[in-house]
Order: sequence, then C-alpha cells, then structure tokens
Amino acid sequence: MRTAYKCRAYPTPEQAAVLNRTFGCVRVVWNQTLAWRHRRWHEEQTSTNMPQANAFLTQLKRTEEFAWLNEVSSVPLQQVLRTQQRAFANFFAKRARYPRFKSRRGRQSAEYTRSGFRWRDGHLYLAKMDAPLEFVWSWPEVDPAGFTPTTVTISRDPDGRWYVSLAVETETSPEYPESLPAAGAAVGIDLGVTDFAVLSTGEKIANPRHLERRAKNLARYQRRMARKTKGSNNRAKAKAKVARAHTKIREARRDFLHKTSTRLVRDHDLIVIEDLNVRGMLRNRSLARAISGCGWGEFRRQLEYKTTRYGRHLVVIDRWYPSSKTCSACGHLLAELSLSTRHWSCPGCGTRHDRDVNAAKNILAAGRAVSACGGEVRHPGNRMRSPGKQESKPATVGIPQLRLRGGSQPNLPFT
Repeated sequence: MRTAYKCRAYPTPEQAAVLNRTFGCVRVVWNQTLAWRHRRWHEEQTSTNMPQANAFLTQLKRTEEFAWLNEVSSVPLQQVLRTQQRAFANFFAKRARYPRFKSRRGRQSAEYTRSGFRWRDGHLYLAKMDAPLEFVWSWPEVDPAGFTPTTVTISRDPDGRWYVSLAVETETSPEYPESLPAAGAAVGIDLGVTDFAVLSTGEKIANPRHLERRAKNLARYQRRMARKTKGSNNRAKAKAKVARAHTKIREARRDFLHKTSTRLVRDHDLIVIEDLNVRGMLRNRSLARAISGCGWGEFRRQLEYKTTRYGRHLVVIDRWYPSSKTCSACGHLLAELSLSTRHWSCPGCGTRHDRDVNAAKNILAAGRAVSACGGEVRHPGNRMRSPGKQESKPATVGIPQLRLRGGSQPNLPFT
C-alpha cells in the first residue's frame, strides 16, 4: 500500500530561493514541452513518447535562452516529463481533459525521486541544498526514521504556506496495521445539497456550507484586492489574504469530510453509495456552486481508500438506478417524481416516505444484492462502474430489478 504524509515545511530563505527557482524551471519545462507536443500533433500528426520528450528537454537546456535550467536539479525536470506523459495517456483514454499550461499564480510544486534527495534518520536533504529541510511531523505514533520515502513533493500554496509530501510503500498502513473489528452494520448513503448525506438508518448529516458561511469575508477581501494597483506590493498583500480565505474554506471542508468518512467506515462493514455524475451536475448553473461546495468527489475518494485500509467494503451502484422513485417497502416504481417533492406516499402499499431516506434504503438494498452476486465492491478509479448494467432509457412503472452483466439477475429481494 502506498501512503503519503503531507506536512508543513519551513524552509530557510536560502532554501526558499532554491525551491522558488526550481518551481520556475518546472513550470517552464512543462509549458515548453506542452507547446512542443501541441505543435507536433497539429502540424505533423505525430505523437510523442518519453525518449523524444527527454531529447527535447536536453536540446532545450543547451540553448542560450534556457541555459539557466541547468542551475537546478534535473530530477524535478525529468519528473515533469513523466507527469505530462501520464496526463496525455489519461486524456487519450478519456479519463481526464487535455493538459493545460501552468501559471505562476497558482500552486507550485516539484517532485523528487530517490536520486534527488537523501533521507537520514527522519531528516530530509534535497538536491542543491546542504542543510536539511525543516518540517513538522504530525503523526507521533509513526517513527519517520523507520521508513524511506520513494518520492518527495515540495509545494507552495498561493497563500505562501510550504508543504512536503512523503510517499511511502508499505504492506499495511503504519498507523493501522490490522483491519478494524467487524461492526455488524451496513449503510446506504444518499448524497444531497440541503443535507450533505442521508443514511439508510434515517440519520441526516447536515451540510455545513463552509463556502456560504465565509462568502461575505471572501467577497470583502476580493473587493479590496480589486482596488489595488496591479503589480504593486499592496495588491500582492491583498491577494495573499484572498488566498488565505480560500485555504480556510478548503481546510474546513476537508476536515468535515475526513471526520464524516472516518466515522462511517469505523461503524459499518458495508457502505453503499451512488455513482454520481458530478461533472454533469456542475453544468447546472443554478446548483453548480452548491454542488462544488459539498465535495462529493473528495468524499468518495476518502471512502475508497479508507475502506481498503480498514478492511471494509464499498459498493458503488449504477447511477441510473431509480432509488428515489422506488418504494423501499414493496418495490413499487413511480412514473414521475419531481425534485421539489420531498415526501410521497406509495400507491401500492400506502407507506409514507421521506424522499432521501427512502433513496438511501434502496441504495443499501441494491448494494447488498450486487455484493452477494460477486460483483466488485471496491472501485479505486472515478470512472469505475458497479456491476449494474447502465441503461440510459427512462424507468417504467413497476418493480425495479437490478440486472448484472451477462443478463443474470440476483435472487435476493431488495427489502
């Protein structure tokens, strides 16, 4: 298992100067190589592989215009080419969008492999530096001197904070070497905007709305920055305040997601969620801001790696399964159910349903059926799908059935 530890770093002024120069070289190599790849493809209809990219970087460093690229370590520059190669592979596989040019105004980072750093008794020595890089270790139960990182990533956020990320290959997680004891419970989760999550047990987890709560302060800082002269020191200070406001929002959201996902993984053996098309939902201009503030994608990512680490099971059911329109008591399927309808009564059995709680119960039942039929219960990638067959046609009135690949059907009932 690969585990990453991200810590706050505190470089000296000399080390900060070296790292800032490295960030600039990394950004230039990325942009120059990306432009070169773009020209090759559109002018010559030729793709680019790693040996060709390495040859281009060598020629670039030999030119008089970019001779200063030799002043920094070559390891981060080589890692730029590998990262860009993976980005293009993901693009052609339709897993990501086309790689974009990097800006000096955003987050800056540089990745070092083992040939670019030394790790001695918990102290980090980067290339082109004599003194170790100071950082704060936040895991007292883990001895940093007991492992050797495979890669080290140094980053600087727009608010001026420095971070070091240490990637470690371990058979099991150092913090949790054994799986958690069986909890004897399963839960289905229906994600939403009004309530962040509604569980099949009836519990509703409120949406903290971190962005809305801090929107006034953020807008005030942005107005102050807009009044400053471009390129002035006062504008740089105002911009740093805006960046710090965004950091507070981001960290508060991440803290909430970590606490929520950890509690769910600790208390349940089986967790079932829907395969939401978050990117498609963001096209709704009325709900895009609210959906972005929820962090559904990050929540799913945390559930994926935490269930794997703790020995739990995560099932992602088909996004087309009509969980809201299906009665969890008798299985009756409504023909239509508007989004504004939050409660409804089943025409078949007369049960009164809360829309979100009913959907969570159906999600749990569908996840149990999928898991019992031998489907995959862990999906490490965002594009993975559950064994449920995806149908784009609208559902018809009746009893919904969860079909598996190959035409087989589960024998288990949904209730």
